[in-house]
Amino acid sequence: MVMNFEEGVPFDPGFIQHISAIIPNIQYMYENLDKYRNFGQKRNQFKMLFPKLEDLIQNYMGFYAGCILWAEAIKTLDNKPITGNYCVDGTYDEDETLQEVKFLRRYLEAFPKEVKYYIGKEYTVPENFFKVLDLYEDFLRKNEGFIKVIHTNDIKLPSNCKEVKDINSAFNKIEEVTQNGKLRELVEWVV
Repeated sequence: MVMNFEEGVPFDPGFIQHISAIIPNIQYMYENLDKYRNFGQKRNQFKMLFPKLEDLIQNYMGFYAGCILWAEAIKTLDNKPITGNYCVDGTYDEDETLQEVKFLRRYLEAFPKEVKYYIGKEYTVPENFFKVLDLYEDFLRKNEGFIKVIHTNDIKLPSNCKEVKDINSAFNKIEEVTQNGKLRELVEWVV
């Protein structure tokens, strides 16, 4: 492990560089889709968008899982200060904090119908995606949007989270995905 925590622990180990805002991305894709009047054109466009949507969703599930895994790993560092938490001293608004997770849950519930409608393909959202959403929602609520998370001991882990047996392996995996950008590989670590 190359990570150094002498000066404190970063709030984000490097995940943010590998994601882009999911709500605006999905909305943008559908706005483009709506520009087509002909169903055949919409269908072709959705076929092109489908792999991008899948990739975006998988990446976000990995991001959420990674945040939980990171919290579990750094919680073992005995009350180290957390650096770069822009949420500290903010005001907790549960609806605002959970907006993205709730949006994604609704979208994933409707996504199989979208796939069936536009490309006639059966699609099932992986069950572990909903488990990740449940865990992340619980994580956000327990930590009140991280407004009081100043030290590693302040972190509250979600209920029903898969326990990591080897924290060093978790740190190594986090470091690996922050380098290669394959956040989706972190899902199996928490569910």
